Amino acid sequence: MGWRLRVGAAVTSVLTLFGGYLVADAYDVVPGMVTFDPPHATPAPFPSAPGATTGPTPRTAVPPLSSEAPSPDAAAVGDLVDGIVDDERLGNRVGVVVADADTGETLGASGPDRLMVPASTQKVLTAVAAYAGPGGEVTLPTRAMLQGTSHVVLVGGGDMMLAADDGDPDAVNGHAGLGDLADQVVDELGLSGRDTVTLSVDDTLFTGPALAPSVRRSDAAAGYVAPVAALAVDVARLEDEKYAPRQSDPAMAAAETFAEALADRGLTVAGSVRRHEAPSSAREIGRVESAPLGAVVDYFLAESDNTLTEVVGRVVALDAGLPGSQAAAISEVVAAVERLGVDLSGAELMDLSGLGVGSLLTPAQVVATLEVAAQDPALRETLIGLPVAGMQGTLADRFGQDNPGRGYTQAKTGSLPDTRSLAGTVVTADDRLLLFTVIADRIPDGQSFGANFIIDDFVGDLAACGCRPQGG
Repeated sequence: MGWRLRVGAAVTSVLTLFGGYLVADAYDVVPGMVTFDPPHATPAPFPSAPGATTGPTPRTAVPPLSSEAPSPDAAAVGDLVDGIVDDERLGNRVGVVVADADTGETLGASGPDRLMVPASTQKVLTAVAAYAGPGGEVTLPTRAMLQGTSHVVLVGGGDMMLAADDGDPDAVNGHAGLGDLADQVVDELGLSGRDTVTLSVDDTLFTGPALAPSVRRSDAAAGYVAPVAALAVDVARLEDEKYAPRQSDPAMAAAETFAEALADRGLTVAGSVRRHEAPSSAREIGRVESAPLGAVVDYFLAESDNTLTEVVGRVVALDAGLPGSQAAAISEVVAAVERLGVDLSGAELMDLSGLGVGSLLTPAQVVATLEVAAQDPALRETLIGLPVAGMQGTLADRFGQDNPGRGYTQAKTGSLPDTRSLAGTVVTADDRLLLFTVIADRIPDGQSFGANFIIDDFVGDLAACGCRPQGG
């Protein structure tokens, strides 16, 4: 019985101590859950963030043009057309068409069906075909493929605007970077501890001649166009100038730049870079994507970039299941525009940029192409991407401060030794949107530069036109 007494005494002691602890806890002398303090007040509801409240209904900053705005009197527009056609400084071959963008009605014309040299206004056909075919959201990949365990193949997907090092996501030219691609390759191969590779380039995406036979060799040498390739850095420029000399082999030059980027990151490239088509068994270990095709189209329209126009044309051909050749590109661009309802009978396209010798379009065909873009929301980006007069691209230094068309005209320029052309849209003083084309392809010697001012003044007169029909 003695052990029971000892256990009972111990339990009594524990209970006494535990009871004392509870009392101390209640008075908050020792930590615990028991307290004589009143309970905490019920917490207030969690506040609603001001940013989460419903805001006002968004409003359009610049309202669309009203289809009720009066269209200019055809007789008044005709007088303006007669004035520019009769200007001897433009020569004796001047074609003009002015049409209402909403109705398609021709308001004034001279030689609308005459086949003429369009120069770079021809680029609008490729722009429309790009939106009608692959679409503006498509991107062009540049990939690094691993064949076996140590052979890297750089595969071009049509991006000739690669950056030599890091890409810039806010840029079009230089959107994707070979340095970024090199980072991916080094990270992937670093997992296996490999520090040496061999490198090849696969530029088989595009086929046929890299330069159109119609392009003057002197124009190519001056940098007005580069050899079309499946990949290139900065459109193959050798200098930081718009019309700089170009790499003779853009794809190989890009691959050598890529080899340097790998070496800078500690991956040795053994031997020289060679051409090699990536086999189907190769594994992708890196990829960078160009800016969306729509941004590339905007770029070539604004800057009148001949090379990129030819590249986009080949992408249009590939999207249609054709080879990536110049011949296929020309064929598909023409077919795509004709499928939209433009009659291109008699037209001749010797390239897609308009730089080459021999291309012919009528002023009416150019305006008809603009018209289908104006009428179809899927194609309207073509018109929106045209440079704004006095502000952007090839129109940045045209349409002086006193020209009513400044800021109200968006148009594609065209310039060849004896040819000047302009095609696009202009908003009149009555807020009516007009489509127009002006082509002069037999300008007298020494008058070509001045022809720009004459054409700009004509378009400015259209912009200033408050010439409503009688009784309007």
